Amino acid sequence: MTQLDLVIRSRRTVTPEGERAAAVAVQGEKITALYDYAAPLDAAEDIDLRDLALLPGLVDTHVHVNEPGRTHWEGFDSATRAAAAGGVTTIIDMPLNSLPPTVSVAALEAKLAAARGQCHVDVGFWGGAVPGNVKELAPLHERGVYGFKCFMSPSGVAEFPPLTHGELRRALEEVAGFAGSGGLMVVHAEDPALLREPAGPTYSEFLESRPGVSERSAVQRVVELARETGARAHILHVSSADCLDVLEAAQAAGVAVTAETCPHYLTLAAEQVPEGGTAYKCCPPIRSEANRDQLWDGLARGVLSCVVSDHSPSPADLKVPDFAAAWGGIASLQLGLPAVWTEASRRGYGLGDVVRWMSANPSALADISGKGGIEPGKDADLVAFDPGADNPVDAARLHHKNPVTPYHGRVLKGAVLTTWLRGRPVDGEPHGRFLPAEGT
Repeated sequence: MTQLDLVIRSRRTVTPEGERAAAVAVQGEKITALYDYAAPLDAAEDIDLRDLALLPGLVDTHVHVNEPGRTHWEGFDSATRAAAAGGVTTIIDMPLNSLPPTVSVAALEAKLAAARGQCHVDVGFWGGAVPGNVKELAPLHERGVYGFKCFMSPSGVAEFPPLTHGELRRALEEVAGFAGSGGLMVVHAEDPALLREPAGPTYSEFLESRPGVSERSAVQRVVELARETGARAHILHVSSADCLDVLEAAQAAGVAVTAETCPHYLTLAAEQVPEGGTAYKCCPPIRSEANRDQLWDGLARGVLSCVVSDHSPSPADLKVPDFAAAWGGIASLQLGLPAVWTEASRRGYGLGDVVRWMSANPSALADISGKGGIEPGKDADLVAFDPGADNPVDAARLHHKNPVTPYHGRVLKGAVLTTWLRGRPVDGEPHGRFLPAEGT
C-alpha cells in the first residue's frame, strides 16, 4: 500500500451516514478512504483528535466580500481568513457591494483579478441580475458563475437596482434554459409595496417598517414565476416564519424552489436588541423569539435547507446608533458554526444536523460535487472542532476587516481548532482556488 499523505483520526467523525469513530485517509488533495479509528495505517502525518469532532469544511454560499471598490468594508484576504478560522473552506461571493458589481463578464474578470493570490479558502462567484443585463447572463454562466442574485426591493446600493415583476420573469426565463450548474436565481425576497421608511431611530420602528408579510408576498411571487417558467429559484436569508407554509406547499407540488436562513435569525431575537445596537441591523430584520422557534421548526422539516452567513460587513462608522440610518448587514463569517451549534445543541440537534445545514446542503444547492462531506473522492476539506469549548467572542480578535458584530461579549459553544483545505492546514499562506460552476 502506498504511504498516505495524511491520516486524521477522531472518535466523532461526522460523515453523511452519521457520527462515527474513524480514521480519514488523505492522498494528495482528496479523501481516499475511511477506516476504523484504530486501524494501523502508514502515513507521512497521523493526527489523532481523540474525542474532538472532525467535520467536513463548511460551504457558505452567501458572502459579501466587497472587493474591488469597497475593500475597506471587506476584502478577499480578510474574508477568507475569517472563513477558515470559522471552519468554512468554500465561499461563494455575492455580486453586489463591490465596484463594479458582478453583472457582466468584464466585472467578473475585475473581481477575479482583485482576488487572485489572496484567498485562504476556495472561492466561487454569483453573477448579478439587474435591469437591462439579461443579455449578460449567458456569458456570465459560460464563464462559471454559480447562478444569479437579484433583489425585488432596493438593495441599499444604487449600482445594483431591483428587478420589477416583468424583469424577474424575463431573467428566470433566461436562466431556465442554461445547461449544467448555474441555471439558478437566488432572490432577496421582500415586496417593496409593503416596506416603508422607519418612523424613527428605534429597533421596534425599524422592525415595523419591514413586516414579515413583505417576505411572504415576495416569496409567493417567486414561487408563481418559478412554476410558470420552470426555473430553479432559491430564497435568500428567510427571516420570517410567515414564508414557511408557502415554501412547503410549493416544494410539495414539485416547484423548483429552495430556501435558506442565517445564523443571526436562528440565534438572536428582537427582544435582545439593545437601544442603538445597530450591529444587529440587517435586511430582512431579526424578528421575535417566537418567530425564531418557527424557523428552527422549518429547518427540522426541511423547508429551509441551508444555514449560511449572509456576511455583509461595513466600517464601524456606517453603524451609527440609529436604526433608520445605519447600514444593514451582519458580519458573522467566522462565527456561524459556533453560533449555530450553541443554539442547535441546546435544542437537541446534533453535529450531523449542523453539517447537513451548513456544508452538505449548501454544496448541493450550488452543485459543488467535491465539497460538503467526509467521504472518498471528496476534497480533503476538514475541520477539527471542539464542540464543548467555551468560545468568548471579542470582536477585536476576529479576522473580519471591521470589528463589528452583535456576538461581541457573548460566550458561544464550540471552537474551531484547525482547518484543512484540500489536505493542507490553512496556516497563513493563501492556497485557495477559484471554483467555476460545474458544466460551464
